[in-house]
Amino acid sequence: MALTIGIDSGSTTTKGILLEGDSIVRRFLCQTSFRPADSIIEAWETLRAGVAGKPFLTLTGYGRQLVDFADKQVTEISCHGLGARLLRSDTRTVIDIGGQDSKVIALDESGNLADFLMNDKCAAGTGRFLDVISRTLGTQVEQLDIITDGVEPHPLTSMCTVFAESEVISLRSAGIAPEAILAGVINAMARRSAHFVARLSTQGPLLFTGGVSHCASFRRMLAGHLNSEVFTHDDAQYAGALGAALIGQRQGKRS
Repeated sequence: MALTIGIDSGSTTTKGILLEGDSIVRRFLCQTSFRPADSIIEAWETLRAGVAGKPFLTLTGYGRQLVDFADKQVTEISCHGLGARLLRSDTRTVIDIGGQDSKVIALDESGNLADFLMNDKCAAGTGRFLDVISRTLGTQVEQLDIITDGVEPHPLTSMCTVFAESEVISLRSAGIAPEAILAGVINAMARRSAHFVARLSTQGPLLFTGGVSHCASFRRMLAGHLNSEVFTHDDAQYAGALGAALIGQRQGKRS
């Protein structure tokens, strides 16, 4: 089975997968640099190191058109659906929350794209929003699960990034515990995401992908608002890159 590489050039992180059959041989993850093409090149060189020949390279994500050495460029919607199905074969709905956008993808019984919605116009409900609020309260996204474990969420009235940041500062000045504010922010984001999912005629099981899927508190609150189970995977952040590598496999078979 030929080796293929998929690279997902995201606004916040660049992800890459070296794939052989259904098996992940190598992973790559870094913060997307000031020049996203540099991160793509770093991913490509790292993933192909020591590999005989030139693996088929498929690019997806915001920066997919920034380099000229890819064999194929594909929109992230197709890639995320394919990658999600490889991570969990019975997936029918995908919600992906990345650094600067969120998307819901509906798949048919065969795993083909049936419908989707994408929000890339508003930062609210994205990883960037969560990062901004966390830094405002003096913490990091990676610490949210520990900080908010068992904490009652404090209501948040605004989901606009600018106004929410001001509201968080006001709540802190009023003596509201930062743990309760953070739990409230996560809960408000999860509720917004649940409404986003509800706009599509989706069926379960639902797989949660993207960087925010690592936040167990978010996943738990999202499941509560959806009143259904929300699954994820250790490689959920790589779903786009994984799908891109799978598309490369299919292209190679056709060739």
